[in-house]
Amino acid sequence: MLKKIPVEHLRLGMHLQAFCGDWLEHPFWRTRFVLKDAQDLVLIRESSIREVWIDINKGIDVEADRTRSEDEFETIEEIPPPPPVVQPKAAFADEVKRASRIVAKGREAVVSMFQEARMGKAIEAEAAAPLVEEISNSMLRNPGALVSIARLKTADDYTYLHSVAVCALMIALARQLGLDEQQTREAGMAGLLHDLGKAMMPSAVLNKPGKLTDAEFAVVKTHPEEGHKLLLAGNGASEIARDVCLHHHEKFDGSGYPAGLSGEAISLYARMGAVCDVYDAITSNRPYKAGWDPAESIRRMAEWKGHFDPAIFQAFVKSLGIYPVGSLVRLESGKLGVVVEQNGQSLLKPRLKVFFSTRSQSYLKPETIDLARSAEKIAGREDAEKWGIKDVDRYWAAETV
Repeated sequence: MLKKIPVEHLRLGMHLQAFCGDWLEHPFWRTRFVLKDAQDLVLIRESSIREVWIDINKGIDVEADRTRSEDEFETIEEIPPPPPVVQPKAAFADEVKRASRIVAKGREAVVSMFQEARMGKAIEAEAAAPLVEEISNSMLRNPGALVSIARLKTADDYTYLHSVAVCALMIALARQLGLDEQQTREAGMAGLLHDLGKAMMPSAVLNKPGKLTDAEFAVVKTHPEEGHKLLLAGNGASEIARDVCLHHHEKFDGSGYPAGLSGEAISLYARMGAVCDVYDAITSNRPYKAGWDPAESIRRMAEWKGHFDPAIFQAFVKSLGIYPVGSLVRLESGKLGVVVEQNGQSLLKPRLKVFFSTRSQSYLKPETIDLARSAEKIAGREDAEKWGIKDVDRYWAAETV
């Protein structure tokens, strides 16, 4: 039996089932646990959350007081799913602010799951469902914002934020492929959990700044099977999530691992996971290398024959754009700009922040140009190092403040 109570009535020993309010305002990334720490009570009461649901079958009940009897509290058997809400489209600069908070809380969730896996605790995949829902809604409002923020990870954060980024990329790809909303969320959850097996890898190997030895690489290659074991032993992970966890390193030509599957013997979701996993990996800063430019990454991936399902990869490019947010491009006028937002009507006409002239080899006052409304055209992508430009991301990230 579930009972809705004001946070003032919470006490240790109660089983917290759900918060009433915006997930980003919750003091914890997960619910459904017995309150055992007095500091948790403080965090809840100091948050903007004013009511919670408790499960009186799994923890102690509320105490009646002189102002309100316990019979007055709302009780139900099960919390009904919230009605679907149409997500209004949002400008990149507006959505990226909320996306930044989602990514930060997503990192907290993945860190927690990894720590629990290392401690031998059973993984409760369903606890991450609200996070996947938030990421899914953000992608509806503006598909480029959260993916871009998640790419700006430090080498130390890579393992955790990689999971958040792949979740977002899987959701975008699922929608591009025309999957329904339930399948889209399944894909997102699979992306979030795909690298769980890395929790069982030695940290010295996982975070090694140089090239791995053959023996070290052999260890790392066991992470899909280790993650699959964790999900099988835990609760709430779907067959899709388990499959993507086990097979996201398979290649379309059969040269991947751990099973050497090829073609359509690899599930649709695992083929999706392979593309999303690689894209985020090569565009992110790692302990041993700086991330590649997004457009350059797309170009290189297109050259890896046999690695990806061609139809899935084509859909992936459409979901991100030929020049994803953060790509440095050269206009026919000789100006350089960084992509700050996609144009839904044309993959070749994004919005740019122009800031450099190759002709005068000098910086310009930054100016935002919408190529859909300009005579300017993209001549091609550019290498920032060629022009001595450092930290290209600061130009598009300036849109977020």
